[in-house]
Amino acid sequence: MQFEVWAPQAGRVTLQCDGTTRALERDPERPGWWCGEAQARDGSRYGFAVDGGPVLPDPRSRRQPDGPDGLSAVVDHGRYAWRAHWAGRPLPGGVLYELHVGTYTPEGTLDAAAERLEHLVRLGVTHVELMPLCPFPGRHGWGYEGVSPWAVHEPYGGPEALKRFVDRAHELGLGVVLDVVHNHLGPSGNYLPAFGPYFTDTHHTPWGAAVNLDAPGSDEVRAYLVDSALAWLRDYRIDGLRLDAVHALVDTRACHFLEQLSTAVDGLAADLDRPLFLIAESDLNDPRIVTPRAEGGLGVHAQWNDDFHHALHAALTGESQGYYADFAREPLAALAKTLTRGYFHDGTYSSFRGRSHGRALDRARTAAHRLTGYSQTHDQVGNRAQGDRLASLVSPGLAACAATLTLTAPFTPMLFMGEEWAAGTPWQFFTDHTDPRLAEAVRSGRRREFAAHGWREEDVPDPQDPATRERSCLDWSEPEREPHARVLDWYRRLIALRAEQPDLTDPDLADTRVAYDGTARWLAFRRGDIRVAVNLGTEPAAIPLGNRPARVLAAWEPVEGPGENGILRVPGESSVVLVQE
Repeated sequence: MQFEVWAPQAGRVTLQCDGTTRALERDPERPGWWCGEAQARDGSRYGFAVDGGPVLPDPRSRRQPDGPDGLSAVVDHGRYAWRAHWAGRPLPGGVLYELHVGTYTPEGTLDAAAERLEHLVRLGVTHVELMPLCPFPGRHGWGYEGVSPWAVHEPYGGPEALKRFVDRAHELGLGVVLDVVHNHLGPSGNYLPAFGPYFTDTHHTPWGAAVNLDAPGSDEVRAYLVDSALAWLRDYRIDGLRLDAVHALVDTRACHFLEQLSTAVDGLAADLDRPLFLIAESDLNDPRIVTPRAEGGLGVHAQWNDDFHHALHAALTGESQGYYADFAREPLAALAKTLTRGYFHDGTYSSFRGRSHGRALDRARTAAHRLTGYSQTHDQVGNRAQGDRLASLVSPGLAACAATLTLTAPFTPMLFMGEEWAAGTPWQFFTDHTDPRLAEAVRSGRRREFAAHGWREEDVPDPQDPATRERSCLDWSEPEREPHARVLDWYRRLIALRAEQPDLTDPDLADTRVAYDGTARWLAFRRGDIRVAVNLGTEPAAIPLGNRPARVLAAWEPVEGPGENGILRVPGESSVVLVQE
């Protein structure tokens, strides 16, 4: 078997495979690369030593059976016999469902999660979006401190379990999206600097030195990340990737890394003859990210839209701290702007940043599905001090309004696991660092962070306490009992409407028309023949819908259609979806 590793500054590189050590030779065709042959099979343990140093895992390891600090293992992807014949599922018209493997079930494994996929089919979602799966220290964590960006966290089940999960999802008609982290690697188990200039001090990020995308040696680093992305899509038959915090990818080169990545993904889609897509998490409000390359953009297929979330959250809860401040001044106006223009900050002043922020979307050129809308995400729940979900902050009626707005808005909707039944379990920040000093640093740092906002230290859950993760696991008995069952029925009805009514998946962002009353706290919008009305106030609202007759398709509380005068009367904290005839 051929082994190879990039170590451009090394004078000598050795391979240890199944207890046998041998020297590698420089590759005459590729500067900086070392290669050699060794007997190996699926599961063989191996690693590389640079200039007589310790044996380290392969930077391109496909499996870490003993965790980030152990030796790598050979993975023969050809051994798995795929069952599903899958043509792919594109993003337009989709409904995403963000899922954390470690807390979706008490077992916290991919196989256990696969057993719950039929719930998502009944719910009506089209794609399950897995939070990061790369190896990280310990057993439990969010996954954003991972290393080995080709490998699957062993406590989740490793590579074979991910294939079984994807296979089962595809058998059920569900696409699979994977969250990948290119902007940093975890602080524990990251041995890349021993091999080459994977990081650079030219730029700095919240995690320290930046990933090297534009300094000397960056050609190979960029290829390292691109090849990793393609491996998930090819070897595991993943349908799309969610790219974590792309605003932290500092790149001054003429061809931005995201353009290089989107080009490669589109090329692989053509080769495989099935749709593949990228969804960026970005706080830049920069339309170039989702603008096609042929039009001068970076060619990413969609992006998370935090502005919609912030406007919706401020309107529902009244919270105005931090980045909610600008949205909370006139929350319904902010919500109306995001529904019709995508971004709230489109060149406007951001008091949170102390400067103007963003750039306007060209609504004539930007399809609405390129923005992802949501009322909750792992970040917006888990980064609260106690991991409290929206359902614990507002009434059931307002939570139902959030669902209505998310699932009928022009954007690609995304749900966070458990949201669909107003889960009573929190989702808190938890870690399982094996380094005591790192564990204490994370624990004390999180408590200091929230103490600055008025929280008592004892009220902030200890991330290292196993009970913090256990509290965050979904309770699968809840969907079968009230009030959760009613909420679940509401989500199912709204998602079914998206499939039944073409106007709800119309990509024309400019076609949405909004009216609202900030004092009475109601908002209504039109998408084609569909009319959506939400009353966030406690008192009934009289909402004018126009003179055309309209039929109620779904209502949180019983509602009569509008009278001859076109007035729809909506109870307090309720919502209605209608079709005009």
